[in-house]
Amino acid sequence: MSVPFISAAEVSRRCGAAAAAALLESVLKEGLDPEADPPRSGLALGSGGVLLVMPSAASGHVVVKLVTVGGEPRVQGVCVVFDGTTLAPTAVIDGIALTNLRTSAVSALAVCHLATGDARRLLVLGRGPQARAHVEAIRAVRTIERVDMVGREEAPADEIVAAADVICCCTTAREPLFDGALVADHAVVVAIGSHEPEARETDDALARRATVVVESRASALREAGDVIAPIATGALAESDLVTLAELIRGEVVLAPGRPRLFKSTGMAWEDAVVASALVDRS
Repeated sequence: MSVPFISAAEVSRRCGAAAAAALLESVLKEGLDPEADPPRSGLALGSGGVLLVMPSAASGHVVVKLVTVGGEPRVQGVCVVFDGTTLAPTAVIDGIALTNLRTSAVSALAVCHLATGDARRLLVLGRGPQARAHVEAIRAVRTIERVDMVGREEAPADEIVAAADVICCCTTAREPLFDGALVADHAVVVAIGSHEPEARETDDALARRATVVVESRASALREAGDVIAPIATGALAESDLVTLAELIRGEVVLAPGRPRLFKSTGMAWEDAVVASALVDRS
């Protein structure tokens, strides 16, 4: 059996962030339930690294993403796609290219529903592949006139944080990157850098002020330090959480005059939806 490999270049050719965001929005509108997704599992390796396994089924395919963290390069992986009817393997996809695409697409989808229509200034914290992917993705869904990029080793100037309409945190930071009190009342903060309960990119000050949106309550309470930490201190209540699906389906009305925080841990259903599109667009 010869199973085709979809390279990073081919991933980029077949699907952009805006198209991927539209696909994710469509399946949520049609009733896909992120709460039903199986949790991410990990296998500690003797080398000090870890193997992450993320299975899901969506859009007519069964998908398993396998990612290693701690090697050289630090993050590597593949995504194996099976036909949902025959269960035969149909493709192997570059796992990092898929992750960069689907993560930035989820963020772009959240920005579509959370940012004001006149959002023009973007601040990206981080300079890696995800940071660059987020610049491209947010530009695809908003008319961005200015982009500020700040490396993790740099402290963002207060005035840059205060002036931003959209802030994307794309780092491996384990402590908050800026003072949440500086974020404008109309602004959207997207935090995607971690899926560890002990790591966070945003602080209690932002969580206390913001409407907090997550992909699923279960995944956020299991893996999102940006949610778990403020709940532990009382700055945020579990009942305050809003899901992206509820937002897209019009089941919640967002309070005006408050910043919005979208905390993404990255979920397997997102991989499955985007991977299915990549296979179908051969």
